[in-house]
Amino acid sequence: HYVTEIWGTFLALHSAGACHLNHIVEELLKLNDDPKVHGIYLHLPPASITSRVLNTLKPEKDIEGISDLNMGRLIRGDLSKGFVPPLASAVLDLLENHDTPLEGKTVLLVGGEGPLQLAVQCLIERSGMVTLKSHWSSKSLQAQVMQADAVVLLDVGNMYVPPTWIRPGAAIIYCKPALEKGIALYVVFPINLCYNEHEMILKPSIAETLFKNVVRSCSRWLKGQEYRPWHLRSLKLQPLTPVPSDLEISRAQIPKPVDQLAEEIGLLPEELEAYGRSKAKVRLSVLERLQSQPNGKYILVAGITPTPLGEGKSTVTVGLVQALSAHLRLNSFACLRQPSQGPTFGVKGGAAGGGYAQVIPMEEFNLHLTGDIHAITAANNLVAAAIDARMLHEATQSDKALFNRLVPSVNGVRKFSPIQISRLQRLGIRKTDPASLTPEEINAFVRLDLDPSKITWQRVVDTNDRFLRKITVGQASSEKGQIRETGFDIAVASEIMAILALADSLGDMKNRLARMVVGTSRSGQPITAEDLGVSGALAVLMKDAIKPTLMQTLEGTPVFVHAGPFANIAHGNSSVLADKLALKLVGQDGFVVTEAGFGADIGMEKFFNIKCRASGLRPSVVVLVATVRALKMHGGGPNVGQHSANLSLVAGGCRSNLRKQIQIVHLFGVPVVVAVNVFKTDTQAEIDLVCQIAKECGASDALPCNHWAQGGRGCSELAQAVKEAASKPSDYQFLYNTEMSIVEKIRTIAQRVYGADDIELSPEAKTKTDYYHQQGYGSLPICMAKTHLSLSHMPDKKGAPTGFVLPIRDVRASIGAGFIYPLVGTMSTMPGLPTRPCFYDIDLDPVTEEITGLF
Repeated sequence: HYVTEIWGTFLALHSAGACHLNHIVEELLKLNDDPKVHGIYLHLPPASITSRVLNTLKPEKDIEGISDLNMGRLIRGDLSKGFVPPLASAVLDLLENHDTPLEGKTVLLVGGEGPLQLAVQCLIERSGMVTLKSHWSSKSLQAQVMQADAVVLLDVGNMYVPPTWIRPGAAIIYCKPALEKGIALYVVFPINLCYNEHEMILKPSIAETLFKNVVRSCSRWLKGQEYRPWHLRSLKLQPLTPVPSDLEISRAQIPKPVDQLAEEIGLLPEELEAYGRSKAKVRLSVLERLQSQPNGKYILVAGITPTPLGEGKSTVTVGLVQALSAHLRLNSFACLRQPSQGPTFGVKGGAAGGGYAQVIPMEEFNLHLTGDIHAITAANNLVAAAIDARMLHEATQSDKALFNRLVPSVNGVRKFSPIQISRLQRLGIRKTDPASLTPEEINAFVRLDLDPSKITWQRVVDTNDRFLRKITVGQASSEKGQIRETGFDIAVASEIMAILALADSLGDMKNRLARMVVGTSRSGQPITAEDLGVSGALAVLMKDAIKPTLMQTLEGTPVFVHAGPFANIAHGNSSVLADKLALKLVGQDGFVVTEAGFGADIGMEKFFNIKCRASGLRPSVVVLVATVRALKMHGGGPNVGQHSANLSLVAGGCRSNLRKQIQIVHLFGVPVVVAVNVFKTDTQAEIDLVCQIAKECGASDALPCNHWAQGGRGCSELAQAVKEAASKPSDYQFLYNTEMSIVEKIRTIAQRVYGADDIELSPEAKTKTDYYHQQGYGSLPICMAKTHLSLSHMPDKKGAPTGFVLPIRDVRASIGAGFIYPLVGTMSTMPGLPTRPCFYDIDLDPVTEEITGLF
């Protein structure tokens, strides 16, 4: 696997012209991409070693050193990446070991046009000798030979230089093709006339150099697999006043090419899959390459209970990494969720940050990105289609007909697919020959016997569409009366999205997809995606979505965008894989900043109790984002629109909601730094009051942040405070033991996080919890589906409500994702559009193709 010869087949095809060259190029491309091959040696007819062939050969594997790039490196004297051609090295070795020192003497090169002659000439001249060139057909060849101190005959063939031409004491070196031990080499031998005799010596130095180059190539490859220090080039910002729109700011900054950004942060070219100029998927092989590299510091950005417009956690996340990397010169990575089109066209708009703290290009970030959500939608709806189709076929066919169609005879051979064998094993049937199954075994195999009233799987679409919350399917006559009620969820609420966010490898994702429970049989048994036979196809649909997407901030610092579960109806965090990749890339002294959705009671609680259990990672610091406008709301003001200074309302919000959210962070033993996201309507007195009360409530520090108007520079103080807090030890702990009962885990969250007196389960919820315990799901963590607008289940109750009982309407299970999710109150998994959605302002210029109205 170290040296690959290309010779036999190609020599046989050398007369095939362009077809032959295409064959060579195709083979070279395969070898270039083969990580087990570290050296490629071309044994081809001279006519086949064209510029196209040489430029196809990967320079790192060109152990002959004859590609254009390697030849250029040799001429410049830069051999840190290139190779010395073995023949040229052997010639120089002979010359340097000649009886008479040749430094300053003249060496004549005869024949051998092309890279070989150029390499020999370059090495000889660098050793202090003077070179002259001639051709075999030259009329003055004899005179030139007689005047030279040494003669090197390249590509000798049948040509011969008479001994009478060579002056006494001169060295003459013949280079002619030969074959040694199956490898095509040049034989280099001197004719030493000092002894008046022909002394032919086969020099092994060519073979030695060839293999040394292979070892050198392999060593460089191994060195390249090590952690690479960052050489990040920040992009300069020139903030304007007043601050333009987010879209205008985004367009004014030209992002670095994504391959350049990748190189700056230590990614290898083969670890990148570009999607255009400014974004790329990153392969998970990075984790294997950097497995021994210590992780950096892990920072979580959470928030207080927000207004309907949000309080800027994504903006703070981006501003913080811009400050850390572009201003404090510390390696840092932001890990953000991919935005759903629901809020983008609904109320909140995009999620790329805002002002001078954005991910760019923001249009690409907010619209489609690399298609992960579309892949999730396709996978989710394939499961839904499989469910209804299977119920139809089971209702209309006999066991024999079902078996014959599920296990068809192909060319007279009937056999089970691997996924069908897995189902047989789960049924306790240890057979692999379809003909050996008994009628009872055939019945168990072909009949899932799904109970239509107990199907939990719903279709999804990435749009806020309230009229899909409850629908009827199967009304066409072709569905033969298989009518049932179902509904749609928004795509980011799909269990497949949660699996994408929690999986730590492709294999783990595939196993989780197989474990997804889609419903219950009439006998009370859970039916999984693997039972449906669809889990392998789901993995195929998701194989690219599992790779995080690399983008950048306005100041050129790296960002991973991956997964996008909502925090109120799912667990609300970006992916485990993005965090793990980033923690390796930033290095031991770097920082990874990730964000949890909505308030600390929602996204942060799930981050700690669900995501950290799945990943094994522990954060060093929590940054808690607060705004004056939200604190006024919690102090008794309106939901939005309170712009006049009011210290009393601010103080009321701080001593209720802010205090409570700080206490929630302390439940997990992690230090908290409060970041006051400054709006232009805030007064200095209000900002100072928030910082003062935050520290009184137990925050390690509290600082105003002006990243929206100033970029990373406006977040520098926060970055310094985070750095200091992260250097201190923490006492991390989970809120509950997963071995507690489902009801007790729900009660613990309700009382200790939300401040409820107790919980109240509906009869349906109670039945479900009992069933999940019977099925062995009782030790899963809890993912509460609750309004994000209040600590309680009542959106209108602001501040820190007490004295309430939390109603649990239903309890569902995401077995593949690995959590139980209770539905609190009237929580819906499909949002609706408001009277005036964001899409009223979004438009496209058909001439320039520029988008307007996104924010």
